[in-house]
Amino acid sequence: MEAGRPARPPSKERALFSTSLTEALAPLLTWTLMFSRAYRAAITLPPLVWVAVFLLVPYALLFCYSFWSVSSSQEIVHSWSLENYRQLINVNVYWQTLLRSMWIAARVTIFSLLLGYPLAYYLSFYAGKRKNLFYQLVIIPLWVSYLVRAYAWKTILGSDGVLNTLLQYVHLTSHPLDFLLYSPFAVVLTLTHIYTPFTFLPIYAALEHIPRNLVEASHDLGASPFQTFWRVIFPLSIPGVLAGATFAFVLSLGDFLAPLLLGGPSGIMISNIVVSLFGAAYNWPLGAAISFCMLALVLALLFLPERLEKKWSFR
Repeated sequence: MEAGRPARPPSKERALFSTSLTEALAPLLTWTLMFSRAYRAAITLPPLVWVAVFLLVPYALLFCYSFWSVSSSQEIVHSWSLENYRQLINVNVYWQTLLRSMWIAARVTIFSLLLGYPLAYYLSFYAGKRKNLFYQLVIIPLWVSYLVRAYAWKTILGSDGVLNTLLQYVHLTSHPLDFLLYSPFAVVLTLTHIYTPFTFLPIYAALEHIPRNLVEASHDLGASPFQTFWRVIFPLSIPGVLAGATFAFVLSLGDFLAPLLLGGPSGIMISNIVVSLFGAAYNWPLGAAISFCMLALVLALLFLPERLEKKWSFR
């Protein structure tokens, strides 16, 4: 054996030492594994219970109510039938109101995209040092209550409101314009103002994640600004556009307060009918059937952008 090099322990002694170390650490490893499982369960279980109690159980009750009925004495009859769904299909007013609601939500989505995308594009590529300031200015309306913003538009669009007063003052009109308030126009305008920030945020996030070297490479290869936008920037921002459009459409479709305050008879949406059925009409089963159909429609709309994103977006 060479001088200065320690002697290696025999193989039997090494095996005995390894076995003793494993036996000594076995309780510690077992306790660590049990603690890890308990920790994961403690973190995972409360959210699951919360979702089950406050989301899945109400949906299940809503589904059950949609098959029940209301007696002549205004009592819920727990007899299972498809009468509510047949009534939903046969009564034209429900389908007409649903189509009107979808048309209003579609217009809100289009206008929100037309306002949100250019704003997000400017903030992402041209705002420079003022980017954070402009971003905060877009977010500030979200700090204001929904009711305050809805009543503000009611004040602006009213017969004696700011807009009609200004139009008469400059002699553009001789009398108040009736279509400004209590009409689908007022509902679309108010919902566009309320939900444009929700459209702007995902689009801005998508534009911010676009690598700037791709834009520079496009310019270096001789592409015009429009070609760079259409072939590089816009395809990469499609996930944000789809997310923003989904936010605007789903939130507008389920809104009932703006139509109630500014819609009038011609601006009633399907959510207002659901509120009436669960309230004054006391027809919970029919309201549950309409609500469940809206839930199915919304879920389908949520899956559609995912399919479109997989089809159109770059990976």
